[in-house]
Amino acid sequence: MQTTTVDIAVVGGGAAGLSAALVLARARRRVMVIDASSPRNGPAAHMQGFLSRDGLPPSELLALGREEIRAYGGLLCEGTVGRIVNTGAGFDVELSDGNALSARRLLLATGLRDDLPDIPGLQKRWARDVLHCPYCHGYEVRDRKLGVLGGSPAAVRYAQIVRQWSEDVVYLTPRETLVPSERIQLAARGIAIAEGNAQRVLVDDDQLTGVELDGGRTVACEALFVPPRFVPHNELLVGLGCELDPVGWPRTDDTGLTTVPGVWVAGNLSDPRAQVITAAGEGSAAAIAINADLVEEDVRTAVETFTEGTITHDVARQEALR
Repeated sequence: MQTTTVDIAVVGGGAAGLSAALVLARARRRVMVIDASSPRNGPAAHMQGFLSRDGLPPSELLALGREEIRAYGGLLCEGTVGRIVNTGAGFDVELSDGNALSARRLLLATGLRDDLPDIPGLQKRWARDVLHCPYCHGYEVRDRKLGVLGGSPAAVRYAQIVRQWSEDVVYLTPRETLVPSERIQLAARGIAIAEGNAQRVLVDDDQLTGVELDGGRTVACEALFVPPRFVPHNELLVGLGCELDPVGWPRTDDTGLTTVPGVWVAGNLSDPRAQVITAAGEGSAAAIAINADLVEEDVRTAVETFTEGTITHDVARQEALR
């Protein structure tokens, strides 16, 4: 087994992790990114709303980021992390290939998964014409016939946001889930209501055409917005003993520092609604905080070494004068 020693181990090579690694490598820190190469936005053809990179395929952004990190001497490793041990002086990171890292600090940017409703055909269309973020995808389906899958908390408000991109929106929801005030809000902005339980997604010639409800009713739409349940990839945080909120998200300060000293988080692992550009910014902010923390430790170590050296020199000088 080979052990590599680094200043910072970054687990997760999405926008947050790569952005952090870039900042740290430019700060002349020895940093390694461990990435499983299965990004959440992998099925998406393009990413939107990233200044100067609007419309770029997500895979190209990541490839550019990896090249930039390598140019500054950063290290990248494809694989997964099996276990992390807090040694008190740092962290031992066990990799899936049997090798290991010894790191002074950790940044976890492992993201989340989208827990979708169990509706036949839904998963296969995910990030194509079954969508979750209107800010990410709304403009690309503007002025089309859009469906919004309701029945979850805040789904009506979500439908009102989707309405910003089209005047032809239908809200699909199980029966008896809407209260009178919600019906009025939907009607006031011309959002149609289709009540019933979704049975399957309808596709023709590799294009979404609608949703079938119980009873055989078909509701036509060209794109379907689905508010998923976000589930954090928090297994490593749990193993490290980081404090989580009741839903499973880490408790942090405003830099992403968790309740375990030396462990930071960034991106969708800490902010489920972070878009790519937001995640990149969080990674950069966490990197600056991590480097500042390392500098403080470097100063303490230098002072201790300097003081010990001075004392040793003085003792030796006094012995020589006797």
